[in-house]
Amino acid sequence: MTRISWSGAGERVFEAGVDRGVLYVDGSPGVPWIGLKSVSHKPSGGDAKPRYMNGVKISNRMAPEEFQATLEAFTYPDEFERCDGTYLGQSGMRLKQQRRKAFGMTYRSKVGNEIDGLSHAYKIHVLYNLKAEPSERSRNSLTDATEAMSFSWNLSARPPRIPGYRPTAHFEFDSRDVPTALMQQLEDILYGSDTSSPSLPTPGELIFLFDSFEDLVYDAGSPYTPVFVTYDAGTTSTPVTDTIDGGAL
Repeated sequence: MTRISWSGAGERVFEAGVDRGVLYVDGSPGVPWIGLKSVSHKPSGGDAKPRYMNGVKISNRMAPEEFQATLEAFTYPDEFERCDGTYLGQSGMRLKQQRRKAFGMTYRSKVGNEIDGLSHAYKIHVLYNLKAEPSERSRNSLTDATEAMSFSWNLSARPPRIPGYRPTAHFEFDSRDVPTALMQQLEDILYGSDTSSPSLPTPGELIFLFDSFEDLVYDAGSPYTPVFVTYDAGTTSTPVTDTIDGGAL
């Protein structure tokens, strides 16, 4: 038996910061969100739904939780204008209050401790099917002390269906838990690489990527490879009696 200790080295963990924001619109390659200031999650729902029988609580189920957040930035990519209800007309004319497009995005938050500081670890957050609702914007007279204007949007989402799980619009990947090679694959997809453009994988592609990592039975290719063939479950010296269908995404 070991007594609980509250003084272990490196166990004072905290989270801080936001960086590496990327915007994805209409299946186009992702673009960096430079000037991202904060992403404040404030989910709704998830409240208790107790049931009583003869004055006794017999269940305490929780209602489904919905994704909501507030995004703040000093500026935003040009591709976000359509998500903000701004459409580009002829000769640089911009029309406001137009239909807002859905979008996806990813950002990174840091995880620190008392030994490594903020270089200890990080989390990648992937958000799907977002809609942005602009909040109040104030433009003030200039003074001797110029202060940069900040933009803000309330975010809501239509969560995609996930086989075996409740629908969700928010995926999180912690570098302390995800194998390094797998995290590198994920970052190459989200941020791009020397051979591919940055893109937002579907939830199904994410689940396939993580479920098939270091799969010792068969390799169905990358999460972007359509699977139309079957795979031999045995070795080269094993008679083929069964095949494994790679299935579809």
